[in-house]
Amino acid sequence: MSALTTRQEARSRAMGAFAAALDRMLPGDESTPLKGATFADFEDQVEELIHSTMPVVLEERSALESNAVMASPGRCPHCGSDRVYAEKRVTQAELRSAHGLVVIRKQHARCRACDRTFSPSGA
Repeated sequence: MSALTTRQEARSRAMGAFAAALDRMLPGDESTPLKGATFADFEDQVEELIHSTMPVVLEERSALESNAVMASPGRCPHCGSDRVYAEKRVTQAELRSAHGLVVIRKQHARCRACDRTFSPSGA
């Protein structure tokens, strides 16, 4: 089994997302006024930063797992047959996390015995 991305690519994407969100919250240009006037405004800005960057980090972390790409589809969970093949179709599954919407890659397999499909991907 192998990962979908490299650690350096994942770090680069996560840092890019954080840098973009930080630039919106704390622009580097001194002539650009900062938004908000109260501590509650600042908290809202930090929450926005978290909700825009943490899903990217979660997506990249899941793509780094060794079980992100199936080596073999295994046995059919419906009938137990080993006459299973991996389909070329890959979908994007949306998961709701505490930090926002996370999109992960989901692979599919089909059983030749019962003709049912399933996702052999790990959690």
